[in-house]
Amino acid sequence: MKPVTSKNIEQFNSNFDKKPVQKALSRVLVKSNLADIFDVQEQSLANQFKFSHEIKTLPVSNQKQSGRCWIFAGLNVLREIVAKKYDLKKFELSQNYTAFWDKFEKINYFIESMDDFLTCHYDDRTLQHILKMGIQDGGQWDMFVSLVEKYGVVPQEAMVETTSSSGTRFMNQLINVKLRKYAADARALVQNNKESDIKALKEKTLDELYTLLVTNFGMPPKTFDFEYVSNDKYASIKGLTPQSFYKEQMGDNLKDYVSIINAPTIDKPFMKTYTVGYLGNVIDGREIKYINLEMKDLKALVVKQLKDNEVVWFGSDVARFGDRTKGVWDDQQFDYESMLGMSFNMSKEDQLYYAQGAMNHAMLLTAVHLEDEVSKRWKIENSWGDKSGQKGYYLASDSWFDQFVYQAVIHKKYLSNEQLKAWEQEPIVLKPWDPMGALANN
Repeated sequence: MKPVTSKNIEQFNSNFDKKPVQKALSRVLVKSNLADIFDVQEQSLANQFKFSHEIKTLPVSNQKQSGRCWIFAGLNVLREIVAKKYDLKKFELSQNYTAFWDKFEKINYFIESMDDFLTCHYDDRTLQHILKMGIQDGGQWDMFVSLVEKYGVVPQEAMVETTSSSGTRFMNQLINVKLRKYAADARALVQNNKESDIKALKEKTLDELYTLLVTNFGMPPKTFDFEYVSNDKYASIKGLTPQSFYKEQMGDNLKDYVSIINAPTIDKPFMKTYTVGYLGNVIDGREIKYINLEMKDLKALVVKQLKDNEVVWFGSDVARFGDRTKGVWDDQQFDYESMLGMSFNMSKEDQLYYAQGAMNHAMLLTAVHLEDEVSKRWKIENSWGDKSGQKGYYLASDSWFDQFVYQAVIHKKYLSNEQLKAWEQEPIVLKPWDPMGALANN
């Protein structure tokens, strides 16, 4: 290894004096924020909120200080079915209800997973990954399906938000301390030849954490009445269970949707299926599974579904090239390289290889603008409330979509015969820390 020398620094100072743009920029930054000076004004013309194929959807929801985007996006798919059926102008399903059962199932999943690590070295990489991640707010489409199929859904009024459900950080910390304590205690029992006591430890831990969840989120309802106003007329459906509400009002067809991804890395050949080790919530629920497609094929399927007047759940990386005030994600709207005199460009492949890119947010695609059947921009229903973007709706340029969209959920009927056949393959198991599982670690 080579240290930095005074001669190096002298040379760097001399080089800086020969860069007039950076010298001027240093003066600008005395009173300006670095992130605010890269806008490409002329790019605004390409980012108009006008679309050739648009689905009218309900006002946006707000996940607040939580990582429940995947739940919000999934429930927003389902609420459109109910809203259309009863001509509702405003309607939400209870995100708190679904998040409660997700937390509880993840707790059980963690506890049961520890059975695989009772005798390994404490520094085992997979064990340390599971312990470090603990349980988080994030999740995947198939995890959402497992929750809905097991527990159903309820209107928001049946289980309203609490301060803890809208701001989960501290509660998650407490849960993860308890789970790590369980792991330590269970391993100690094995070391002391008391493995038969693990069952009682599991039950005690589950009971204590269930109590914590009820304390923070409230008690999930077993039955409820669905009250609504349609065309200025009040109506209600009485004596529903969460499961009957889902099946009778939404059709119980989530099993017909598949996750398609675009991960152009050498370890994930296209037209193969994948899962992620130790990623899940409901044991014996739906398997987390993706089919990897080229971006042109992923976009073609998304367009088919949007043209059929059906929104698309999708996962992306929203950490780069975004403007929350305008509600735009566009890699062409910021010019970092000219201003700073250095290249930041990385291929999508390299971003995945070198920890620069990963799914970190799920939303809904509600529109696409096509010119000669080529996509130019996309409209997005976000879950960050209506104070940012265009009343909470966002736009993505097509080039940003190519680089930063990793997953979409599509009905099987839109897949080609070749794609359907590929979907039936046994999935290749990816490492638990693979970026295709990152959405669940938020």
